[in-house]
Amino acid sequence: MSTVLKTENLKKVYGSRGVSYVALQDINIEIEEGEFTGIMGPSGAGKTTLLNIISTIDKPTSGRVVINGTNIINMKEDKLTSFRRDNLGFIFQDFNLLDTMTVKENIILPLALSKVSPKEIDQRLIRISKILGIDNILNKYPWEISGGQKQRTASARAIINNPSLILADEPTGALDSKSSSELLECFTDLNNNNKSTILVVTHDAFAASYCKRILFIKDGQIFTELVRGGTRKEFFHKILDVLSVIGGESNDII
Repeated sequence: MSTVLKTENLKKVYGSRGVSYVALQDINIEIEEGEFTGIMGPSGAGKTTLLNIISTIDKPTSGRVVINGTNIINMKEDKLTSFRRDNLGFIFQDFNLLDTMTVKENIILPLALSKVSPKEIDQRLIRISKILGIDNILNKYPWEISGGQKQRTASARAIINNPSLILADEPTGALDSKSSSELLECFTDLNNNNKSTILVVTHDAFAASYCKRILFIKDGQIFTELVRGGTRKEFFHKILDVLSVIGGESNDII
C-alpha cells in the first residue's frame, strides 16, 4: 500500500516576533492509500489550519507536505493548480454548488475543465451518481434538491476526477441527522468499494465514528490517535472518552 499523504515536522506560526501564535508544531502524519481518517480536536487546536495547508490553501512556516511523492510546499502556482485539480477532491460544509447548473453539470464540471472525452465523462457520471444514490436527480438544479442531496452532489463532483485524496471539511455540519447518516454511509461505500482515500475534519463524534482512524490535535500538536477495532458504536464511545480529556467544541477558530 502506497503513502498518499505525509507531513514532516509541519509548523505554522501566525504573526511576527513581537506578537506570534504557534498554530501547529511538529506535525508528522502518514496516510496510506485507501485509509478513511478523521482529524478532531477542540476549538483553536489547529485542525483547520492543518487541513488548509494540506489542501494548498495555506502554507506552513516550515516543514513538508508530500502528496503522492511530491512536496507541494514550494510548488509554483501554475503547477500547483494542475496538481490540485488532478490529485485532490474537496468537500465543503456549504456545498459550493453553482445554482445555474444542473446536478449533472455541477458534477462533471472538473472533467469538462480537464477536457475529458464525453464518453468517459458519461461513464464516470453513471458510476459515481449510482454509488452516491443521486442518479435520479441529475437533471434537477441545486435549489430543487435537499441538503443531503446537495452534499452528495458536491461529493460526486469531488471524486469524479479520481483524486488521490479526498478532503472533507465538516461535511455533515449543515445536514440533519438522517442526511448526515446517509452521507457517511456513502463515504464508507466509497472507501470500501472505490478504495478512496478520505481525510475528514470534524467536531462530531458520530461522524468521526465512521472513520477507520482518528488523529486528535491539541494545542497545535498530535495528542493521540485511535484506530477503529470492533463495532462503530464501541469506536464512538472511545472517541468521546478522548474528547472528554482534550475538550471539543463545534466551532474551530484556528
